[in-house]
Amino acid sequence: MAELTIAGVDKSYGHGEQRKQVLEQIDLTLGDNEFVSLVGASGCGKSTLLTLVAGLQTFDGGDILVDGKPIDGPGLDRGVVFQSYTLLPWKSVRANVEFALLAAGNDSASARRIADEHLALVGLSQVANAWPNQLSGGMKQRVAIARALSYKPRILLMDEPFGALDAMTRHQMQLLLTRVWESHRLTVLFVTHDVEEAVYLSDRIVALGANPGHVKAIFDVDLPRPRDETIMESAAFTALKRHVLDTIREDMPALPAF
Repeated sequence: MAELTIAGVDKSYGHGEQRKQVLEQIDLTLGDNEFVSLVGASGCGKSTLLTLVAGLQTFDGGDILVDGKPIDGPGLDRGVVFQSYTLLPWKSVRANVEFALLAAGNDSASARRIADEHLALVGLSQVANAWPNQLSGGMKQRVAIARALSYKPRILLMDEPFGALDAMTRHQMQLLLTRVWESHRLTVLFVTHDVEEAVYLSDRIVALGANPGHVKAIFDVDLPRPRDETIMESAAFTALKRHVLDTIREDMPALPAF
């Protein structure tokens, strides 16, 4: 059975004449340990779809199932990482990770042990006692990833997690994410506006069309794993990147003539 199933999902905002359909008849299935990226023009509903899967918003119709069971709000089976780091500034790095574990029912000793294991996983053991305002953006995002993984979710949901980082840090985070994904063996739904990032990370890429958001195209990423930066120089990588970009650009408004 597929781990995540999205079937006929509709989502709108507002009422009456102000009602706006954001997503229409979204059908998508993610298998166990599959890495799927959502791409598309701005406003096509990528982030909205991810928040629906996270259980942070309700939807108008359709079904979202994890292992065949309908979701009913947020759950420990789904970890979420946003572009903003969402760390608690009054807690240390370790305490930020422990906070999620204690909320999940772990005792203090177990929470500390698991927190330290996951901080080591993302290479942050040395700053466990630091405060969030002492960390760089990339380090804050690593804490957020450690926290999201600490209670062992089946699915990791990521909404533009590296969008605020500089190019070098972003690439380091991509490498880290692939290493963590390969070691944790979990399903990932990843929202990004960066097509190169989507091709580099994913097993499949889902392009959403706009007005309202719908599944326009799905691309299989037939590139070998494990991947490193040299794969970006291959003809297959370049061709797929161009194909995905062309599909997205069809929904973008034309630039005015000068």
